[in-house]
Amino acid sequence: MKPLLPFVLLSLSLYAQEASPNELFRKGVDAFYAAKPIESVAAFDKLITIVPDSKPQLWQRGLSLYYTGDFKAGREQFETHQTVNKADVENAAWHFICVARAENVEAARKALIPIEGDTRVPMKQVHQLFAGQASVEDVLKAAESGEGMDLKNHRCYAHLYLGLYFEALGDDTQAKEHMLKAAKDFQMNHYMGKCAQVHVQLRGW
Repeated sequence: MKPLLPFVLLSLSLYAQEASPNELFRKGVDAFYAAKPIESVAAFDKLITIVPDSKPQLWQRGLSLYYTGDFKAGREQFETHQTVNKADVENAAWHFICVARAENVEAARKALIPIEGDTRVPMKQVHQLFAGQASVEDVLKAAESGEGMDLKNHRCYAHLYLGLYFEALGDDTQAKEHMLKAAKDFQMNHYMGKCAQVHVQLRGW
């Protein structure tokens, strides 16, 4: 057998170093947690090139796109995710803020994704707020249920989405107030809790 040519050896070496889909997913998540959304999107995009069918599942990519300022691509990611996850208020909320930032709040309300079946506290009230059918007080009141870590988690989610809501409205003062509560006062270490922490870091709060 003839020896491999140098460029063939190089190609094989690069192939051997190619990250697996799981490694790319982890890289995307870790970069997001490190407040590096551009690097996070790059890892998720690389994953999609390897496994195209993974795109609808990658709501995490949508969050990272939001923080890069690519609201149009973020909207498209959340619309794609809706095809595989039809009962998630969070997907509708992130879609809303992407549309609001790319266009305006009126357009975001018109395009708000209808959601039924999300029983998590306080997601029903969050969706109603984004639709213009509930108040901030309704969200906060709904979050005051449960005890211990459940209560803390409900409050974290409430303030996270209130922060995002006010950011979509262009009210940075109230956005900062609520997001700091989600990131610090009611700090949680799951993905959305981390999102609040990333948010305040990227905004310099």
